[in-house]
Amino acid sequence: MQTLIEWGHMAMDSASEMPKIEVLRVKLAVLKREHRDLDDAIEALQATARADQLALKRLKKQKLSLKDRISVLQDEITPDIIA
Repeated sequence: MQTLIEWGHMAMDSASEMPKIEVLRVKLAVLKREHRDLDDAIEALQATARADQLALKRLKKQKLSLKDRISVLQDEITPDIIA
């Protein structure tokens, strides 16, 4: 089963004519979706009476990593312009 990240890479390969900004937007959308999915998984795991703390820690670390990658892509899409 392909992950969303793999799908994003396939989209880039098959659409090499796509402008760089559009490729970045596709990647950003994929990462945001994964971030939301992790958030849902964390909430579901925390809702259980005996949540696996190690699994929670791993998911939260993954989510933080995605947040950092999202920030980098957002900066690439909308660069800081000093007027």
